[in-house]
Amino acid sequence: MRKYRKRRRRWPAVLLTAALLVGFVIFALYSVQPDVRQLSYPRKYESIVQAQAAAYELEESLVYAVIKAESNFDPQAESSAGAIGLMQMMPETFYWMQTHVGETYDVSALYEPEVSIRFGCALLRLLLSEYGDLTVALCAYNAGMGNVASWLSNSAYSDDGKTLKAIPFGETDAYVEKVLAYKETYEEIYYGGMENV
Repeated sequence: MRKYRKRRRRWPAVLLTAALLVGFVIFALYSVQPDVRQLSYPRKYESIVQAQAAAYELEESLVYAVIKAESNFDPQAESSAGAIGLMQMMPETFYWMQTHVGETYDVSALYEPEVSIRFGCALLRLLLSEYGDLTVALCAYNAGMGNVASWLSNSAYSDDGKTLKAIPFGETDAYVEKVLAYKETYEEIYYGGMENV
């Protein structure tokens, strides 16, 4: 009889130990969650991004978001359309941007992270200055300024000629959503939910 009672008295201790163990595991997983998210949202080429984002008055979170969406941090990335490098710039755009940046390179330089990030940031700044709206600027980065000009002049896509109420290219629409989501995640992980230049 005593042995049976002793066994029954152990159950509360076992349950308490199990509950504490489960609590510890949950706490440990919660504690490392930011580290896990940092693996999915890295800040590779950090010194280059910091310098170029500052030079072109861009949020670092935006630059990282574009790099992640465009190449997922692969400096050798090439698209089926012919875009090259971390920030996936077309050769024609690269040569055109050289007149704005004031530097001359062969197209192979786009495989160099510093060149790709500098010219990508220069293009983002140009587009943001041109349109004054991040969504429209990202549309132009993805689909080109010619397409964006036609969308802004079409009442089916724009009411005011400055912002877009709809994006007619499905690929561009998905791209913009992706970049904006990545930007928000970078801000949450690294910049306390918001970032100011």
